[in-house]
Amino acid sequence: MNSDSVDWPPEAQWDILGAGFHESGLLERHAPKYCDSGTWWGGALDVEGLARHSAGLVGQAVAELTAGRCRLRSTPAQLAAGFESFRHLRVAGHKVQAFAPLSGFFLTADGWIRTHANYPHHERALLDAMRARTPEQLPGLLAQAGSLEAQERIVSAGGVAAAVRSRRQWLQSPEGQAAAAGPWAQFELHGIREAGAWQFRPEAKLPLAGLKILDFTRVIAGPTASRTLAALGAQVLRVDGPRHAELHDQHIDTGFGKRSTILDLAAVRGLAAAHGPLAQADVVILGYRPGALDALGLSAELLRECYPQLVIAQLCAWGFAGPWASRRGFDSIVQAATGIADAYRYPEGNPGTLPVQGLDYAAGYGIAAAVIALLRARRELHSTGTVRISLARTAQALFEFGGPSAPELALGIPRVSRCTSGYGMLDYALPPFELNGVQLDYPHSPTRYGADEPVWT
Repeated sequence: MNSDSVDWPPEAQWDILGAGFHESGLLERHAPKYCDSGTWWGGALDVEGLARHSAGLVGQAVAELTAGRCRLRSTPAQLAAGFESFRHLRVAGHKVQAFAPLSGFFLTADGWIRTHANYPHHERALLDAMRARTPEQLPGLLAQAGSLEAQERIVSAGGVAAAVRSRRQWLQSPEGQAAAAGPWAQFELHGIREAGAWQFRPEAKLPLAGLKILDFTRVIAGPTASRTLAALGAQVLRVDGPRHAELHDQHIDTGFGKRSTILDLAAVRGLAAAHGPLAQADVVILGYRPGALDALGLSAELLRECYPQLVIAQLCAWGFAGPWASRRGFDSIVQAATGIADAYRYPEGNPGTLPVQGLDYAAGYGIAAAVIALLRARRELHSTGTVRISLARTAQALFEFGGPSAPELALGIPRVSRCTSGYGMLDYALPPFELNGVQLDYPHSPTRYGADEPVWT
């Protein structure tokens, strides 16, 4: 392994990586001045503070990487649009669907359960687990089962669900205690002998021009991170497998500025093809469940051994230790388990949700900021490393913010744009960033899903 191990103490890591990644969590008092304060979504928790801070960390990281040459700011309207880009997307004039009919809250014999069935294979697992011959039978069958019993049956069948718990119930559980442990962004730094091929170029129009990122993520959080880095100039190649295709609208929404390829990593030929772009990549973002890539030789540890200069970012639902580490999860499911759905209950007692998929987007912007911070460490200190962020730990950070404290603010209209694509005309919200006073846009529209070769252009 072509590296020299350096044991960076935690207090040195925060100096290197920025005060916003302080070990005590994602705290508002460390937030850089990025966006005017205000409350616009409402609700029990300060989702606006989470949004301002996580996106503001991207601005802080860019400013530190570029020695102040590049500065990011935003307006509340644009920041809000950055946390609900799906709602602004129009594909050939049509709105996109956020949740499938069987994704939602269902009453059980002793409470409530939240299911996720947007993907066809998860819908099949859900129905099979509850022995429902048709979707119409599912509510009645769930009503006869306990919420935890139904949760475990669905998970065991390969589906995705979580019983609705209070915050106290979650924190008293082994999985809740494991997920809440440690800092929001968990860094490991390692010394290397060379700073890496990529360097910030002051003459470039965008701060990450020329950076190569291999993206092994799906859904919202990881793709939001890579979409953000693409808007800042990086070249992003997203890799998906052949068995469970990404949802059409989801790919379009998070695919701006990227290229898309399909590789069967379980096959020798597909795995070999992945190592081609890996050998030249600067960054890899992994969104698979912990341990899922180990047998393929693509774990963070093995990637670091093969490619010592790589910056590695890892994202998962429930954290990287504990009884739920390898469990499937989505933002809505994490909200149900961690007490958010309970905090947002309606007066009649039904569980509620955050006004946006705040855990996904905050984790995505946090990953983007952490990647940029690690690039600075690689250049200035000949140290690279790994960052880990989970949705469940992001929920913990949201509760640490408490309730909204800023005055109510009426949002203006965000800046939107239109472009042609292989999917027809696209209307979309522009990124939540102004670079030195100029609104950023994505470098190109989403390419067709899986249509690109696994090579760098």
